[in-house]
Formats: sequence, structure tokens, C-alpha cells
Amino acid sequence: MASSMDLLNFSNEAARKQVREDNRCTGESETVNRNLYEVEQKVIAGKSKTSLIRKSTGGWKFASLLLVNQGLATLAFFGVGVNLVLFLTRVLDQENAVAANSVSKWTGTVYLCSLIGAFLSDSYWGRYLTCAIFQLIFVVGLVLSSLSSWLFLFHPSGCGDGEIVCMPASPVGVAIFYLSIYLVAFGYGGYQPTIATFGADQFDEANPKEGASKAVFFCYFYFALNVGSLFSNTILVYYEDTGKWTLGFVVSLGSAIIALLSFLLGTPGYRYIKPCGNPLPRVAQVFVAAARKWDIVPVNSDDLYEVEGPDSAIKGSRKIYHSNEIEFLDKAATITEDDLCGPKNPWRLCTVTQVEEAKCVLKMLPIWLCTIIYSVVFTQMASLFVEQGDVMKSNFGNFHLPAASMSAFDICSVLICTGIYRQVLVPLAGKLSGNTKGISELKRMGIGLVIGMLAMVAAGATEIARLKHVLPGEKISSLNIFWQIPQYVLVGASEVFMYVGQLEFFNGQAPDGIKSFGSSLCMASMSLGNYASSFLVNMVMGITARGKDPGWIPDDLNTGHLDRFYFLIAALTAFDFVIYVFCAKWYKSINLEGSEKEIQIIEIQQDVVLRRV
Repeated sequence: MASSMDLLNFSNEAARKQVREDNRCTGESETVNRNLYEVEQKVIAGKSKTSLIRKSTGGWKFASLLLVNQGLATLAFFGVGVNLVLFLTRVLDQENAVAANSVSKWTGTVYLCSLIGAFLSDSYWGRYLTCAIFQLIFVVGLVLSSLSSWLFLFHPSGCGDGEIVCMPASPVGVAIFYLSIYLVAFGYGGYQPTIATFGADQFDEANPKEGASKAVFFCYFYFALNVGSLFSNTILVYYEDTGKWTLGFVVSLGSAIIALLSFLLGTPGYRYIKPCGNPLPRVAQVFVAAARKWDIVPVNSDDLYEVEGPDSAIKGSRKIYHSNEIEFLDKAATITEDDLCGPKNPWRLCTVTQVEEAKCVLKMLPIWLCTIIYSVVFTQMASLFVEQGDVMKSNFGNFHLPAASMSAFDICSVLICTGIYRQVLVPLAGKLSGNTKGISELKRMGIGLVIGMLAMVAAGATEIARLKHVLPGEKISSLNIFWQIPQYVLVGASEVFMYVGQLEFFNGQAPDGIKSFGSSLCMASMSLGNYASSFLVNMVMGITARGKDPGWIPDDLNTGHLDRFYFLIAALTAFDFVIYVFCAKWYKSINLEGSEKEIQIIEIQQDVVLRRV
């Protein structure tokens, strides 16, 4: 950070010196110098405001601890979640459609809880305390799931392997199990967006090297997530599929405990950012103030209200420059005669930064809504992909390949595509486009939507082939389960573009006061995607299952048309992509004081000065 500031000061001073030496453009150069100095001071103020506790903290050393924590916590979570649909059908005797809906609702709850964690993190607790508390809840949930499965659910021992039928579980056992998995959902969901933002906090944007590392961190963060889930989707799934469910839950518990300890280990060296207060009143004040001045014509942006000095009215947040979108809200920062008389009323007069914070939320919403359909695609891996694979040929000699373990191909796809993206696509796209990030976040998300649509087409084609290989009177199709590989690989490739792009986009575009909220939008998209998937299954079954017709997703998939359901999702994704393109073209990035954009302004003004010299 210091070296970049020295370079900035040196280059600015050199530019001023050369301008002063040129007598032919003295008056003009002095004006440019004043503007340059003003912008420079704003950048320095913005940097000092967002600089974290001390240079000796944070960085890759402690961010790596958070990546390890993420990998272990994900292993624990997927140890419960990846095979949950089969647990519900084999142990709790639920039908396929009911089990798929139960998993969708549970997964939706996981990611919906991310909004709660983000709110507490941004408003009151801060990132570190929020992560610690929700991880503790996560561990408690896993303790209960291990105990409930051991004491109440498995009678006779070894049941739930697809051959030995479990005795009906007691209501108490079922209630404790559901309590446990929803505690797991609450703990993991509340922790996820906060740990991503906390990891990004370990890199100071004011330092060019650390700023670049921050973008790389999100890629490695998703990489660590998939490394953790790889173990769950291969080894743990195998043991659970053979009826050793309790062992799977206990291993998940051990992984969660180690994850918590690794997180606490870095406590002395983390970089901390204080919470900025409850954002809900701030946003509400903007809408109320704008509504109270509905008949006022907004003034020029230079005349809108903003506090003096380098600090913004929002504690711990940089100032945000005015944007020309959603101009109605500018009324909230327009000063009237009533505002000049008496004390300032925040429900009548807001700062530009406060108005822009509300605008940022509104501008991100259309992009966010367009990502929900993609999450419908993603959630099929944990439900219908598993049920589809469960009725395909998966026995190879004496070895049985669990259907849920096929998601290992998704994970391997993510790991390989992440490496290709970072090492090949980013440098290549950077040279072609001049963008150091390679491909912008919005373009990446669009690519993810297209690949997700192709994954659904591949899944539908696989189902058509599976149905053709069903023998009369047989439940299992003779089609090899490895025919599912293309759909898993395509989903994995789409994740690299969509979810990593989402993490970078929402974290980068969210104002300082709601950074965790920005990260939680990615998780909330998954949540609503799961609920939308559940709604879609119910709607399709309600329309198609009439009279003697079993519907598209019956208990016996051999009598249904799961392929049509996949093609329906593909069509919805294509329609969603068209809407997304319009929203992405309309979107304009946030302009924070002290951001990269402002540094570019300084460089442009320096270039102007030097050219005139």
C-alpha cells in the first residue's frame, strides 16, 4: 500500500512540476492541478478509511486458514445434504416427489438463512463473531443428527441400504432429526456469505497486489468448497449408501469441529472491519424522503446534499458518487427551504451516499432475480439427478456405485474448469479485451446460464435413452449410470462461470455498509431456486398426474416423463437468459470514493497534463 501511494505521489508531483515549467499553459495547468489534487486527496481519504487494522495482519496466510475452514465445513455440510433425498426415501419411507420437495425446501432454507447471517454481520456482530456463532450452531445441529440417527431411526441395524427396510421411526426420533438438519441449515447458511466476505476483507483494495488477490480469492474459495464436497460425494456417500448413515453423520461432525478450531486459530492475525449499523432504516429513509418530495424536481448532481469532509454519513463506509440511474430517488438528497429551517431530519433529507446505497440495492435486484432460474438447474443435482441415477445400472461386479456419488463428476468439472479459467481464459481474455479480470462478472454469469441450459438438455436426452433401456417388469434400466456424466460436467462448468461470477459481482458492487448482504444474494438466489424447483415439481405433478396418468415425476420413474421436466427447465433458462442480457446491458457499476475507477481518473488527468506539457 505504501509503495503504491509513494508512486502515486511521485507521479503527481512530477506532473505538477512539468506543468509549472511550461509558461505557455500556466493558467490551464493550474486548473488541472487543482482538480488533480482534489481527486488525489479523495482517493487517499477513501483508502485510509477502508484500510484495515495493520499491515502485519491478513493476507494470504490467514485467508488460507479460511479456505481450509471452508473446505472442512463444506465436507461436513454435504455429508448430510448430498444423500438426504435417499435417506428420506429409504429410512423415513417418503415417496420420490415428496422427498425431492423436502430436499429442495431444506436446501432453500440453508441459503435463505444467509440473509440473516449477512444482516447480523453488517449491522451488529461483525464478520468474525457472526462466523463463530453460526459455526457453533452448525456443530450443534450435527451432534443432534448423529444422536438421532443412532438412537431412534435405524431399526434393524444396517437398514436404509436399499435392501433392508427400516422399521417406522418414532415421532420423537423424526422430530429430533428434522430439528437437527434445520439447525445445520441455519448454521451453515448464516455462516456462508459472511465467511466469503471475511476472506475478502483480508486483502486491502488500496494495495494493487492485494486488490488483485481479492479477485483470485473468490475463485479459490469456490475451489475449496468443491474440494470439501468431493470427499462427501465419494467416500461418505459410499458408506451412507450401504446403510452406515450414522458413520457419515459422525464424520461430518468431526470435520465441522476441526473447521471451527481452524477458524479460531487465526483469530490474532485476521483483519477486522467494524459493522456499519442497521442498513434497513437507511434505505427506508431514502424512499420516505423521496416520497415526501415527490413534487420536487431534483437539482443538478453537484447541488445534492452530502456531508463535508472525507467521511460519509454512514459509519465506516466510503462515500459513493452520484449516478444517473433511478433519478427519482435523488429527490431525497435535494435540499429545500424546509430542510434549511430547523434540525436536519434524516427522514426528509438524505446524503448522496445514502441515496446511492439504496440505488445499488435496486440496481442489483434485476440481475439477482435472473440468477434464480439457474439455481433451479443447480438444485436438480441433489434431487432428481440422484433419483434418475438410482434407477440406472450402477452395479459393476460386486461393487455398487451410489447414485449420489455421481456428483463427484460435477466437482471434478468445477476443479478442472477453475484451473482452466484462471490459467488460460483470464490471461487470454485480458490480452484481447484489455480487462485485467479477463471476462467481466456479468458476462461470466451469462455464460453460466447458457451452459446450465445445455446441462438440462443433456439430462433430458439421458432420460430418453434410459427409458428406452427399461426392461418390462424391471425397476432398474440397463443403461449405464455413466451416461449421466455429461449433465454433471456441464453443471460443474456452469458453476465456475455463474457462482464465482456472482460472488465477485455482488461483493464488489455492494456498498461498504452491506458487503455481507451482497455475498448473501448469491446464497439467497440458491434458496429461491430451491423453492422455485419445489413449486415447479408440485405444479407439474398437479397438471400431469390426473386420472390414471402417473404424471411426469411419479414414484416409479419408468412410468413417467422426467425428460419433459428437464426440457421445461431448459426452456425457462433460455427465456431467462434473454431477460438477463437486457438487465446486464442496463446495469451501471458503483463508483466508490477511493476505488479503482477513481485511480483511473487520476491517471487520465495526469496523462492530460503531460500531453499539454
